[in-house]
Amino acid sequence: MAFTAKDVAALREKTGCGMMDCKKALTASDGDMDKAIDFLREKGLAAAEKKSSRIAAEGATYACINAEGTVGVVIEVNAETDFVAKNASFQEFVSVCAQTVMEQNPADVEALLACTAAGSNETVDAILKEKILTIGENIKIRRFKRFEGFVGSYIHAGGKISVLVKFDTTPEIAAKDEFKIFAKDIAMHIAAANPGYLNKDTVPADIIDHEKKILTEQVVNSGKPANIAEKIVMGRIGKFYKENCLVEQEFVKDPDYSVQKYADKVGADLGGKIAIVDFARFEKGEGLEKRSDNFADEVASMIK
Repeated sequence: MAFTAKDVAALREKTGCGMMDCKKALTASDGDMDKAIDFLREKGLAAAEKKSSRIAAEGATYACINAEGTVGVVIEVNAETDFVAKNASFQEFVSVCAQTVMEQNPADVEALLACTAAGSNETVDAILKEKILTIGENIKIRRFKRFEGFVGSYIHAGGKISVLVKFDTTPEIAAKDEFKIFAKDIAMHIAAANPGYLNKDTVPADIIDHEKKILTEQVVNSGKPANIAEKIVMGRIGKFYKENCLVEQEFVKDPDYSVQKYADKVGADLGGKIAIVDFARFEKGEGLEKRSDNFADEVASMIK
């Protein structure tokens, strides 16, 4: 069956694949549109496997909450280049993944891939492979966190950093606009201050022991008497808590308050109490190996 340039364009519109890939698919399928789509999907599975070993440390983070403000999700999906993060198809996929986590509460990334994607009859894994084919880069769902309860969220710089925070308060307080503003402010603080822990109790003992050892050596080496070294070290441990524990940190929007005292103030103003229970802060590509592309070499290779 013969096919025309219009058929190639129509296949490209349906699948989002490149013109040459669409032409090859129609050639292999004797111009049959449905068979050509199947061909491209099968090709996509193979392409996804080939691309899966390539470094993906760009992409985006994303956070969202349901209409009631009682379930929230923060997620990171990586791609090979920052350019892809601005691709509408990629952004839609990230949103679908987050919505799927919100609705189905999978245990981990592997379980998420096996879920039927929100608003679709396909699995997340099948859609992922299709995105790899159409976008042309390795894409990986790296991590996600889901909270149930009263939550707030914040997305910084188009997905460079996303934050989700869980609070303990009453439904009456959580329903107020002032609480929603407060919840976003706390999420913004977390994005800016990057606390490592919620409070003193959540700092692992081995971390504190390590800090004490280093600080003690610093004090002793500075010539301070051993009998006052311990007091100096404990003072510096207090500073460590203030810098690294969320509730101990100075609130970025009003340094006269710690985050804890600001939460206490807002809770009292709203007629009750607010406690910060947990948080998750995802920064795009943190801790991942980055690609080291040489743009000049890449252009030169394309010209040859």
